[in-house]
Amino acid sequence: MWAKAASVLALATTAVAQSKGFNYGATNADGSCRGYDDFVRFFNEAKSLPGAPGFSTARLYTSIQCGTGADPISAFRAAVDTDTNVLVGLWASAGRAVFENELNALIRGANELGSAFTDKIIGMSVGSEDLYRSSPQGVANNAGVGASGSEIEGYIGWMRDWIRGTALESKPIGHVDTWTAWILPENRGVANTVNFLGHNSFPYFETTRPNSIDQARENFYTAVGQTESVSGGKPVWVTETGWPRSKS
Repeated sequence: MWAKAASVLALATTAVAQSKGFNYGATNADGSCRGYDDFVRFFNEAKSLPGAPGFSTARLYTSIQCGTGADPISAFRAAVDTDTNVLVGLWASAGRAVFENELNALIRGANELGSAFTDKIIGMSVGSEDLYRSSPQGVANNAGVGASGSEIEGYIGWMRDWIRGTALESKPIGHVDTWTAWILPENRGVANTVNFLGHNSFPYFETTRPNSIDQARENFYTAVGQTESVSGGKPVWVTETGWPRSKS
């Protein structure tokens, strides 16, 4: 079974040269909420992998602590205490009220932790695969509730208004999605609005073409090229990739 919480984050851009890390959800495998001690353990484990140095960045999907309405996720403080860089995430598929809570949690976290936290932020992602889930392909695959391109554009504009004049204003804002969603004409406005395009790419799931592990490299770079084709020269950050360890 492939778990996104363990997928690799590999940013390779001018602004964030060769940052490496993992993606971390707000809950554990058993559904329980992750807390400060969990994130500290995960972040330290990532930085001490035998034979794999440099995993010092964490990507988050939400800024809200699990089990609360709008408290900052405890991963923020854990990042400060473990010297871990952060790609902040704000969940954007649960409606305007929840996104407002995401903004409040992020801003509160920045105010409470100050520059010790904001200096660790390498970027902020408004949503994750929302466009895919709302696309015909996502609907056909029962991928869940998503958000339209116009909704994501609106959330990005709202976020820029709210963080203006704060330490968060200078941080690049992006959106994370699949190449199949990025290339849809109705999502071109999102690509035009962001500072970077987050690219989720799993060669294993490229089921419309030969996808043995021997072809993973070719399929991966082909997919990245599709996202780059609509980026308008903006940075493309590889935000999820990897290969499942089992099929069940």
